[in-house]
Amino acid sequence: MDFTFTEEQQAAVEAAKAVFSGVAPDRVPSPALTQGAVAEDFDRPLWARLAGSDLLSLVLAAEHGGAGLDPIALCLVLRESAKVLARVPLLETSAVAMAVQAYGAAELAAEVLPRVGRGELVLTAAANGRTGHDPAELAVTARRNGDDWLLDGVQTGVPWAQCADRIAVPAHTGAGRAVLALVPRDQPGVTLADQVSTSGERFAEVRFEAVRISAHRMIGAEGAWEWLRDLLTTGTCALALGLGERVLAMTSEYTGKREQFGFPVATFQAVAVQAADRYIDLRAMEATLWQAAWRLATGAPGALPVTGDVAVAKIWASDGVRRVVQTAQHLHGGFGADTDYPLHRYHAWAKQIELSLGPAAAHEEALGDLLAAHPLG
Repeated sequence: MDFTFTEEQQAAVEAAKAVFSGVAPDRVPSPALTQGAVAEDFDRPLWARLAGSDLLSLVLAAEHGGAGLDPIALCLVLRESAKVLARVPLLETSAVAMAVQAYGAAELAAEVLPRVGRGELVLTAAANGRTGHDPAELAVTARRNGDDWLLDGVQTGVPWAQCADRIAVPAHTGAGRAVLALVPRDQPGVTLADQVSTSGERFAEVRFEAVRISAHRMIGAEGAWEWLRDLLTTGTCALALGLGERVLAMTSEYTGKREQFGFPVATFQAVAVQAADRYIDLRAMEATLWQAAWRLATGAPGALPVTGDVAVAKIWASDGVRRVVQTAQHLHGGFGADTDYPLHRYHAWAKQIELSLGPAAAHEEALGDLLAAHPLG
C-alpha cells in the first residue's frame, strides 16, 4: 500500500494553503461570544477565492470544467481548511457534486456541475435523518406521481441549508430502496426551521410536504446514497485530522514558551508523554483516513466493504479529535478557555466534528454488523 500523493494532489494542497493562509482563526465567529448562530451566512469572500483558485472544480471532470481529481485530493484540501476553521460548505458541495457526476443523469450533471465549479451553486446534504440517530434514507419517503416524484418527511441538522441552492435528500421508496433527490431550497413544500450547531453554525430542520421533484433530479442508481454517505463521513475524518494537527501544534508552541520553576513545561515528562499520546492518535487518524479515501477513490476490493474502512476511520477521528482537544485544554491551563485565544473555537468545532455523521459508538456498532455479515477468513 502506497500513500504517496501524486503531483496533482500535492498541487491541490499548495493551492489550498495559499487560499486558506488569509483566514485568521482568532477572527472566526465564536459560539461562546454569540447568542444563537454565529452568522447568517458562510464566508462568501473565501468561497469566491476557492472558486477563483479552481478548488471548487477540483473533483469535477474536465467536461464540466474541472481537474478530474479524486476523494483523496478533496480530503487533502479539507484537511487544510480545518486548520484555519474555514467557514465554507466545501465538503458538502464537493461530495454532492461528485455523487451527481458519478450517479446522476447527464441532464442533471450539465445543469449543476459547471455552476458548482464556478462557485455559483452551493450544495448540501441531508444526512442525519429525523433524529440524528436513525438512517437518513428512512426519514423521507419518495413516491412516483406521473413523471415526477413526491417527497414527504423531515431531515434534521442539515448544514448550510439556508444558504445552499440545492439539498441532496436521501429517501426510501415503496420498494424499500434508497434514492437521492437534488431538491432546490425554495421548492414549494420545503420549509426550514433554524437550528444551531455546537460550533455555532446555522443548521436547519428541513421538512418536505408533497415536494414535487422532476425525474432528472432524482438519482436512483444502486449505491448512490451509500457512496455519498461514505464520502461525507470520510471528508469529516479529514476535517478532524486537520483540526487535530493544528491544535497539537498550538499546544506545542504554548508549552514550549510557558515556564514553570524556570523551565518550559514542554520539558516535563508528564507533559511530553501526553503530547506524544496525542501525536500517536493523529497518526492513526491519518492512516485510517487515507485507507478509507483510497478505497473510495479506487473501488479496490477488501476483506470488508468500503463502509468498514470508513467506519474505522470515523472511530479514530471521533475519539482522536476529542482526546487531542481535551489534552490541549489541560496543557494550556485556564488559558485554553480564554475567549481572546482561538483554542476554545477549535474545541467547539472538534465536538461538532466528533458527533457529525455518527459518534465513534455508532460506527463501532456498524463495524460489528459488517464483521458479522462478512466473517474474516
